[in-house]
Amino acid sequence: MNNVRRMSIAAYISQDLRHRIRTGATLPAQLSLTDLSRHYDVSLTPVREAIRMLIDEGYLQKHTSRRITVNPEMVGIASSDEYTGLPQKPPDWESVLLDEVMHATLSLMPVYLREADLAAKHGVGRSIIRGSFSRFAGAGLLDHVPRKGWRVHPVRVDDVESYLQVREALELTALDAAKPNIERAEVLGLLEGDNHALDDTPHRYIVSKSGNQYIARFFDQYVARYYTQLLHYAAPEAHVADEMAAEHNEILKAILDRDWAKAKRVLSAHIRGQRSVLETVLIASRREKQP
Repeated sequence: MNNVRRMSIAAYISQDLRHRIRTGATLPAQLSLTDLSRHYDVSLTPVREAIRMLIDEGYLQKHTSRRITVNPEMVGIASSDEYTGLPQKPPDWESVLLDEVMHATLSLMPVYLREADLAAKHGVGRSIIRGSFSRFAGAGLLDHVPRKGWRVHPVRVDDVESYLQVREALELTALDAAKPNIERAEVLGLLEGDNHALDDTPHRYIVSKSGNQYIARFFDQYVARYYTQLLHYAAPEAHVADEMAAEHNEILKAILDRDWAKAKRVLSAHIRGQRSVLETVLIASRREKQP
């Protein structure tokens, strides 16, 4: 397996930013967890790890105000042989394998995923699959059965309802905590962006501004990532997607106006509305698998 495959997402982000700083290239986004996670299309966790590495190496500086800036002494220090292309983004094997688990949960009966079969399918070492599946098992997404493989159970409508209830409670709590930390310019930037239905940046923004690490960890863990991928797979019809995107904008506009009651009301309805989208894909998938 080559070095590109072994590189973690956090290592890729740190290498990309390090290369840009050393060669004097423009950074891809503002140095905030929210902006960088949006650019690299990842959760806050690998971004936070990459930023920590670069601060430790002296490429970035963290000020008492918690603002992150580039160390000017490190800009443009690259030697002539470093002026090559930017590092290649590695496959996010956890996302790939989580997708395999997600598709397996749409079956009518428990499905066994085998390391050898997936290793051959994706051209990756079995240790990568075993490591990811062990972490998924710790989150309760599957379990290991000796000599049979990794057992994935069908997801139920009740599971969807239970998850969305917890998610709604945590996001509303995050919104309350985020109020004093909301920055008008940032919200305007989100409104001006391509805020489509499956872009969870508004949700990430609210959670990051809450400053509550325990809520942030909930959305970074595998169960939340699983349901996010399931929602993406559901690919709602155009009119539903437009409605969800409009709700994102309505939430952001209410935040901009500091109309917190409306923001909470629309956010709550938006999250609850995802139940019908997820139910639709569950029902359709199981109809297809019926004999």
